[in-house]
Amino acid sequence: MIPLPLARIAEITSGALSGMADPRAVVRGPVVIDSRAVEPGSLFVAIKGARVDGHDYAAHAIRAGAVAVLASRPVEAPAVIVPDAAAALAELAAAQVRTLPNVTVIGVTGSAGKTSTKDLLARLTARVGSTIAPQGSFNNELGHPLTVLRADLDTRFMVLELAARNIGHIKELTRIAPPQIGVVLNVGTAHLGVFGGKEAIAKAKGELVESLPRSGVAVLNADDPLVRGMATRTEARVTYYGRGESAAIRAEGVVVDARGRASFTLRTPSGAAHVSLQLYGEHAVENALAAAAAGYELGLPVATIAEELSEATPRSRWRMEVTDRADGVTVVNDAYNANPDSMRAAFSAFEVLGKGRRRFAVIAALRELGDEGPALNAELGRLAGGAGLAGLIVAGPDAEPVLAGAHAAAQASAQPSAQTGAQTPTQAGVQAGGQAGAAQAPDGAPPGAPGYGEPVRIVHVPDAEAAAAELAVWLRPGDAVLIKGPRAMGLERTAELVLGGATQ
Repeated sequence: MIPLPLARIAEITSGALSGMADPRAVVRGPVVIDSRAVEPGSLFVAIKGARVDGHDYAAHAIRAGAVAVLASRPVEAPAVIVPDAAAALAELAAAQVRTLPNVTVIGVTGSAGKTSTKDLLARLTARVGSTIAPQGSFNNELGHPLTVLRADLDTRFMVLELAARNIGHIKELTRIAPPQIGVVLNVGTAHLGVFGGKEAIAKAKGELVESLPRSGVAVLNADDPLVRGMATRTEARVTYYGRGESAAIRAEGVVVDARGRASFTLRTPSGAAHVSLQLYGEHAVENALAAAAAGYELGLPVATIAEELSEATPRSRWRMEVTDRADGVTVVNDAYNANPDSMRAAFSAFEVLGKGRRRFAVIAALRELGDEGPALNAELGRLAGGAGLAGLIVAGPDAEPVLAGAHAAAQASAQPSAQTGAQTPTQAGVQAGGQAGAAQAPDGAPPGAPGYGEPVRIVHVPDAEAAAAELAVWLRPGDAVLIKGPRAMGLERTAELVLGGATQ
């Protein structure tokens, strides 16, 4: 961050110095909310959470090298006392941005793909100048200002991820760091229960384009009607990306390889170039196009954009991480979070990546879907149960709709074809509570073909560790497994255990 004396921090935050705080002491290190992340010269912000109160770690932060604590009550340490530490953090970040007249702020929002797009775009802007971007998914009222406060006088770009849990959240984040470019990816079903409908989600996401100045640029997904409709909500210039010919930045001739990685021609108003993504899943094309469109607006040549997109590998953990074990088992760890749209995208990618192999999946009931939760979770179960898996593990609570949907789909696909009387490649028996049915290999399939001649297992387990234990019994060399669920289930732990107990 830009060095600031405690007196100036107190002025910005309307705080009062206490605990023998020296007003001339200068904060030069990072601003942090985790006392374990304190470095010499840091400012430690004490946040009271549901389970942990940062004020209890004030003395520890000072011993670790923090200059002072930004706190909402007196602590036994040099401190700046404010009414609300989170609000003060936001004000501190907003003041920091105002001292950086040469920085370009780019905001990215959407129901899915924010983090991947942010990572790609940060790679592009780094070709032009010093770039600050969130670590992982720092995209809320705490992570957003913490990211902004990492900037210094050399920073040319801030690529910021903006999340919304309700109407008004994105508007507040744009107040902290007013964007010049706003990228809207999609309007999906994430947090559907919180918002009450996709129209309300679109209203919240559109706060990003509403914040843009007349001199700014709104980068919108032409293939999503609710995103395209946001063009009327901004005074900024609008540029579209997508797969259709109406998009200025578009993908042509998309081809997906055997590992689920897409290649395409990137078409722009000033030329075209070939892109071969190293990211997994065809849905990565849309994220790449969004990043390309923003990069193009910054003046990057199409050849440079294509080169960077083709070289990019995942930067943030647990998002379509594909790892091959020594025995040939492929583990797809997409466990960071999940919603109905991202589940469909993950299963689509897994179908390609696991073609010709026995495939297994570990999932969990989706959350924050409101009144539509049971129906959408039953739909998730039908998606998984009809995906041609050799086995499905549903982990955690509220699994009944998922299990019911999975059993229904598996039983339906196991019915003999009315035309031929034979089973198709996705037809299988179902094992639950000790009952099982054996799937027969279709005509022409080699003996022992993956997924045939064995029961399709559908089981429920209590947690991530139990899911890993179940997989340990099921997996054989050459198999493939998809692990995906809502963040609260912690299914990344399943992937870690399957891969040998350490994060890959």
